Amino acid sequence: YRYYLYLVLLGLISACSTPIMRDSKANVSEEMSSSRADSSARSQTAAASERLGTQWGDDVASHVSSVDLRRVSAAPIAEASLRYADKNYAGRSINSMSLAAGKVELSIESDGKRRLPMFRDGSQYYLKGEAGQAYSLVYRNNSNNTYEIVASVDGLDVLNGSRASRYNNGYVLRPKQRLVIEGFRKSNSAVASFIFSKPSDAYAANTPNGSINNTGIIGTAIYELYDPNQRQRPVSRGNDGLDAFPADDGYAPPPR
Repeated sequence: YRYYLYLVLLGLISACSTPIMRDSKANVSEEMSSSRADSSARSQTAAASERLGTQWGDDVASHVSSVDLRRVSAAPIAEASLRYADKNYAGRSINSMSLAAGKVELSIESDGKRRLPMFRDGSQYYLKGEAGQAYSLVYRNNSNNTYEIVASVDGLDVLNGSRASRYNNGYVLRPKQRLVIEGFRKSNSAVASFIFSKPSDAYAANTPNGSINNTGIIGTAIYELYDPNQRQRPVSRGNDGLDAFPADDGYAPPPR
């Protein structure tokens, strides 16, 4: 298959006396560990007053052109979700998410180019935002490979506003380059900026393709793109109700 992608021009014991005692202690340990995990997950859930969505903001110049490139595999080599709210999240503070074994990084920047606070708790990632704040998705390619970035905000595809699918077309991310996605694409020359808002004001809550129930999540799927000048390597394949790619429920990509 060939994919028409978008190239932006703008530039993640002491031993016990009997086996029974060993089993008993192990069970207690497992139950305590499970309890701590459940408690942590509950503490990270945003309250209704803390929830955010992303509204359709002002026009921002953003020029793109189409290129004809082919994916190495039918499935993404990596994907991740980032939950956001106006909440003081717990966890380890981080500057960026490491994706595809560190080959790609994702950070979130304000319109003043300041990185917004992100947190990691186990395998989950969180972002603190504020209503009225503009932001951009910033992907950095740390490798010599070319990738395709399929991104979603609130369950909507950032390129065309459809229900997000990890199999949609995406943006090209060249080796050692940065890709800045500033908003929902309106045309080949402009996007509507991402603005944190109340869920009821979010684009997803006010378009037939979206749902207010999916506000508060940013999704990323990454494909490696075929480059005939590079030796190809085997590609590894890569829910609290929020779904970064809702169009894919029950869907599998066609065979290549």
